[in-house]
Amino acid sequence: MTKHKSADAKSRSPSDIAGQATRRPDDSSADGLRRHLPSAAAIREMIESVAIALVLAFLFRTFEAEAFVIPTGSMAPSLMGRHKDLACPKCGFPYQVSASDEVDQEGTAKGNRFETEAGTCPLCRYTAQLGPDNRQRLNYPSYNGDRILVGKFIYEFADPQRWDVIVFKYPGDAPTNFIKRLVGLPGETVRIQRGDIWIRNAKDATNGDAGFSIARKPPEKLLAMLQPVFDNDYMPRIAQYGWPARWYTDAESSAAGKTAGAWTSDGQANFSTEGTAAGENWLHYHHLMPSYDQWKAVEGGSPLGAIEPKPQLITDFTAYNTSRNRERDSLLNAAPNADSLGLYWVGDLALRCTADVEGPQGELVLELRKGGRRFQCRFDLATGRATLSISGPGMEQFHPTARTSVRGPGRHDLRFSNCDDEMLLWVDNKLVAFDAPTRYDDLGNTLPNASDLAPAGVASVGAKVQLSHLALFRDIYYMADPMASDAAGLGRPTLRNAAERTSDFSLQPDQFFVMGDNSARSKDGRLWGQEYYVSRELLIGKALYIYWPHSWNKIPYVGLPCPYFPNVGRMGLVR
Repeated sequence: MTKHKSADAKSRSPSDIAGQATRRPDDSSADGLRRHLPSAAAIREMIESVAIALVLAFLFRTFEAEAFVIPTGSMAPSLMGRHKDLACPKCGFPYQVSASDEVDQEGTAKGNRFETEAGTCPLCRYTAQLGPDNRQRLNYPSYNGDRILVGKFIYEFADPQRWDVIVFKYPGDAPTNFIKRLVGLPGETVRIQRGDIWIRNAKDATNGDAGFSIARKPPEKLLAMLQPVFDNDYMPRIAQYGWPARWYTDAESSAAGKTAGAWTSDGQANFSTEGTAAGENWLHYHHLMPSYDQWKAVEGGSPLGAIEPKPQLITDFTAYNTSRNRERDSLLNAAPNADSLGLYWVGDLALRCTADVEGPQGELVLELRKGGRRFQCRFDLATGRATLSISGPGMEQFHPTARTSVRGPGRHDLRFSNCDDEMLLWVDNKLVAFDAPTRYDDLGNTLPNASDLAPAGVASVGAKVQLSHLALFRDIYYMADPMASDAAGLGRPTLRNAAERTSDFSLQPDQFFVMGDNSARSKDGRLWGQEYYVSRELLIGKALYIYWPHSWNKIPYVGLPCPYFPNVGRMGLVR
């Protein structure tokens, strides 16, 4: 305020200043009243100061000392508890495994026998041995959980929204803070069935099962929650061990051999076609996963292909849960625990690729399969029009269309998903808006069949295209009962795995239902007994931002030591 006052004083004449000094305090003239009021600049600055003070107060209350540290892996991979960052020694893929068993609830180390000593790669399923006590093992440090900012003031202005990541006090032990994803709102009945969340409002309760509708994730949440199945950029390193490619062409799978103008591979995870072959020319993905025994055979000098590879179903495998230690696992060199390799078939998938279109015409087709249905996005490269379709009865009129930039020659990053009974498309990281709803009703395709052994594909119809960065992802699979898998006799995924039981949870006013993204290892509302909900008064706030994941302690790519070098790649909004 000093600067404004001095400027005001300089603008007055000497007589004005002298007159103000001799004027009586009770002078009631208009001129006297004017001189006793603050200047416009002073009033403005006072208002700005008050406004800034209020904003700072609100911000302080919003983030008030809640530099919350993620304690466990129940929200992995969205949020990390104590863990190890690994790079697979066979394919090079980076992933994380839990190290929560290494410390107690107060964060005190339990001892060497609790140290995480193994983890399994989600792409090539190689089980890496960790720890400093064996020179053949890889020594990776353990890191504390992500540190996040929690908005404590947000829910005083607005109600919590489904799919928010929230912090709350555990109903059974109020002093303990938990963090989970909100899936059920007051007055609803939440149903967990076949990996999805279904919701029935109180007004629809009289309709029984017909009153339930699937809870679809917003696109930005879905992208954040997808988990890797396979990334073809890492295939060349696996191929050197003799493992067959996951992506294959129609010509390669037929006795006729290669067809002129069809897809060819450069041996470096990229594919191209001149677009001169007749009809639809397909690349298909087969989920060919090496087993523990096959990798052991390779390390013993035998070829990886000595055991005939067979396609498998995509499951709810989560690499984070494959950590092992001496205390819990008596046979460290044995195969990973069966329940950590996935128990249930996952049919909700997303396909990503980079397409270099080199010609002015033709069609490019992206396809995902689920339970015998084919879900396609077809690009007309001459016009840029994208059209969605679903095979099978009842979907003959389902043809949403949209204009896209995939027109003529050019490079585009494409992402196509079929999750939560909804098809979504992103072009160059932008969500595409279609002229009709891309959601659909339950199609009854809840059991896998032979087509799900080749669940993704890309086709060229007279189009000259190069493909790179092919990757496949799966949606989160919410388990109705994490303890029921072995009792149900499901074991490794089979056609029977859709028999997982359904769990319902009814909510009263001011009651919320929460679950962890790492459903197989989450102590959430499914396991709390009679008080399976979070009351409104137990809410602390909304998780907003990962402001400090573990530091690297070295400069990336250079390797120079640098204490507390920030792990910028994992900083960002909590989705």
